[in-house]
Amino acid sequence: MPSSLRLCVRRSPAPDARQAGTLVTLRLPSEIGCIEEAVELVTRHCLAGHDATRTTRFRLQVVLSEALSNAIVRGNREDRDKWVDVRAELGPDVIRVEVTDEGDGFDPAAVPEPIRPEQLDEANGRGLYLIRKLVDAVEFNARGNSICMTLRRP
Repeated sequence: MPSSLRLCVRRSPAPDARQAGTLVTLRLPSEIGCIEEAVELVTRHCLAGHDATRTTRFRLQVVLSEALSNAIVRGNREDRDKWVDVRAELGPDVIRVEVTDEGDGFDPAAVPEPIRPEQLDEANGRGLYLIRKLVDAVEFNARGNSICMTLRRP
């Protein structure tokens, strides 16, 4: 495991230009062992200076963990020559987190929701299902190698 992950935090204009926003970016290698540290770093910086509820913290940690796991295992196929980029835009009312891998992508519409009893033993779709249930909005790029998750701040 690398000794540390590269984290960049900078102030930038918020999308509505009324208040200063924060942009947090992180690049991590395609190593499962980096997920926990990355989730901790991004969560800490996303919630700094806000009175976040335990529910918001939990939701952010779970969706980050699932998105990073999918990017590393499914997107980059744990290829250590490939990277995963995290970009979090922090506004006064929302947190938008984008996770992008270097893989070929996929069609998110083709992933069934794993809610029928016969699907419970399948390994596909549970992470995406959790993400969709825990965030306020989910978007994918056209290639299918980048997910953008939006959480409203309470």
